[in-house]
Amino acid sequence: MQGEESLRILVEPEGDSFPLMEISTCETEASEQWDYVLVAQRHTQRDPRQARQQQFLEELRRKGFHIKVIRDQKQVFFGIRADNSVFGLYRTLLLEPEGPAPHAELAAPTTIPVTTSLRIRIVNFVVMNNKTSAGETFEDLMKDGVFEARFPLHKGEGRLKKTWARWRHMFREQPVDEIRNYFGEKVALYFVWLGWYTYMLVPAALTGLLVFLSGFSLFEASQISKEICEAHDILMCPLGDHSRRYQRLSETCTFAKLTHLFDNDGTVVFAIFMALWATVFLEIWKRQRARVVLHWDLYVWDEEQEEMALQLINCPDYKLRPYQHSYLRSTVILVLTLLMICLMIGMAHVLVVYRVLASALFSSSAVPFLEEQVTTAVVVTGALVHYVTIIIMTKINRCVALKLCDFEMPRTFSERESRFTIRFFTLQFFTHFSSLIYIAFILGRINGHPGKSTRLAGLWKLEECHASGCMMDLFVQMAIIMGLKQTLSNCVEYLVPWVTHKCRSLRASESGHLPRDPELRDWRRNYLLNPVNTFSLFDEFMEMMIQYGFTTIFVAAFPLAPLLALFSNLVEIRLDAIKMVWLQRRLVPRKAKDIGTWLQVLETIGVLAVIANGMVIAFTSEFIPRVVYKYRYSPCLKEGNSTVDCLKGYVNHSLSVFHTKDFQDPDGIEGSENVTLCRDYRNPPDYNFSEQFWFLLAIRLAFVILFEHVALCIKLIAAWFVPDIPQSVKNKVLEVKYQRLREKMWHGRQRLGGVGAGSRPPMPAHPTPASIFSARSTDV
Repeated sequence: MQGEESLRILVEPEGDSFPLMEISTCETEASEQWDYVLVAQRHTQRDPRQARQQQFLEELRRKGFHIKVIRDQKQVFFGIRADNSVFGLYRTLLLEPEGPAPHAELAAPTTIPVTTSLRIRIVNFVVMNNKTSAGETFEDLMKDGVFEARFPLHKGEGRLKKTWARWRHMFREQPVDEIRNYFGEKVALYFVWLGWYTYMLVPAALTGLLVFLSGFSLFEASQISKEICEAHDILMCPLGDHSRRYQRLSETCTFAKLTHLFDNDGTVVFAIFMALWATVFLEIWKRQRARVVLHWDLYVWDEEQEEMALQLINCPDYKLRPYQHSYLRSTVILVLTLLMICLMIGMAHVLVVYRVLASALFSSSAVPFLEEQVTTAVVVTGALVHYVTIIIMTKINRCVALKLCDFEMPRTFSERESRFTIRFFTLQFFTHFSSLIYIAFILGRINGHPGKSTRLAGLWKLEECHASGCMMDLFVQMAIIMGLKQTLSNCVEYLVPWVTHKCRSLRASESGHLPRDPELRDWRRNYLLNPVNTFSLFDEFMEMMIQYGFTTIFVAAFPLAPLLALFSNLVEIRLDAIKMVWLQRRLVPRKAKDIGTWLQVLETIGVLAVIANGMVIAFTSEFIPRVVYKYRYSPCLKEGNSTVDCLKGYVNHSLSVFHTKDFQDPDGIEGSENVTLCRDYRNPPDYNFSEQFWFLLAIRLAFVILFEHVALCIKLIAAWFVPDIPQSVKNKVLEVKYQRLREKMWHGRQRLGGVGAGSRPPMPAHPTPASIFSARSTDV
């Protein structure tokens, strides 16, 4: 195989208008060497598109690629492989001299093995960048129907199917090296990161579950819940236009108890814990990545240098495209991005309008449950509407992010991918979290007071928080959205590819034609799998980043988020494995030494989590009012009796008196009460904010500042305490540097005539990655 000249014979195929077919007598053209396939419809061989097709293939031949043609009833398959000269050029371009003179002992470890992943990657790059004399690329030809598809072949995946891509292996360790050998480092790093993320979710999930269960221990013992459940004589203001009667405070007893499950003193501790957890997770992931990358011999691999080498292989006259920056283009992109963010915020306002209109609709419903539980029904249906909005806006955000990247004209594919990641994630973040931000920090705070309510279009009163507080609304919203994304989305993610593959296979089997050629059968089997694209792996990363945001950013309102994420990830790992191995065409293997821009996304989410959780505790939770009451107004300070619950009287203290004669429409409300109470801090008769409100606001702001500084200091200390790179990796790197310098010194003295040459330095007893300090690296 190595060094053997291949004999090419051009023959006229019978019964087809495709002019020439290349056949080789060399053993390297055995079926296992055809790793990449192009597909065209059979009818394109009898129309003008054939000439463009042939021109594209001839250009590939000219660059040193062999092509084999196999015709089926409806499709024509073109197997492609690179000539040995292509791999020799690849080795030459990515090879750096080891010393002042070539040496047999040093030459041995410098060989880059020609593996399936390398062959696929080179062929795919050249195919996608190959141009005809008319300047048409493969994408242009696909748009015109000259070609129908392109894909690398699934071969040798049997072991992955047995040991990895099965549901029964859900709790087994992943075969990372085998994944890397088959799919390349980029896919392998995704699964390494996802596995590590899932492993690190265990302590977070257990802590969140403990905080949630601690609320059960106080389910009946909470002083606040007791006072609310016993407040049969306290009448509350109607929450909105849909409720035209006074509501007794005791009617919210059940919701008050449920709210205490996730709004208790343990919430603050858990929020600080999650800030520390996010930092430790990232730092330990960096250490894990360093070990894995060193093991793969990619520690100092340069993606930009390899991409330039592939460009030169594709076109020897390739001109380097320098870095460019345009302030005008950057300004336009910034303005357009801000406009899209404003649109996302506008979508949150649309949800507000829906909730207001739904309140009016449900209040006049003939269904008794909807009429009695209007607020609960509005919160639940609002979350469902938000979920549907997320699905629609995801498609729009993708198109907008792509257009922005095309307008920016990045220099390389990797640069384009990085910028697209930032644009798309920014838009997705506001799509997913805008309504949560509204509920946590705006809902019920701009409504005015019962005698002077803020109204939408002067007609409908803005909705209020749930009777038991805004934390209940935020909890329900997060539980529904995250639950649907982790269950319904996962089901769709698995069932759609499975059903699509079955339908494609059934349509193919209905033709009744089964090829006799085993190679054609294999190519057809790969063709019938679901197609993949550039975003196949990107979408998996994006899904996990959004989940990570839900797990950390508003975790103070939903302590069960890490537990839900843990269960979801256990399914997600095997689901992705099954999709990639059983249901989809093979992804093009790509090299990578980290997860790229996603690491910056994770760090950004960690900072946002500190800010958001501090604000949720300060402004959404009842934690601050309870603490202020306990240490400023509680009976413990006056009576000095340790047996008295310090929160006794808190409920009455948090209510404001409102005279019913000041309602805008007092006659339309059932009952004849003179005085009612509202959950607010206002003083009659003008109902301006009381002194207690401003004091509480000052304490809330002070808490946010203190919480964020403490949490960020903890993050910085944890980042300093846990080094990014393990000492074992640093020592191994240092040892290889030392051995290389000693080898060069020995060869230099030998070349100078043996003066002071001495004995040759011993090589290390254990194997070291001899190539990690050169631009080349061992391929998968």
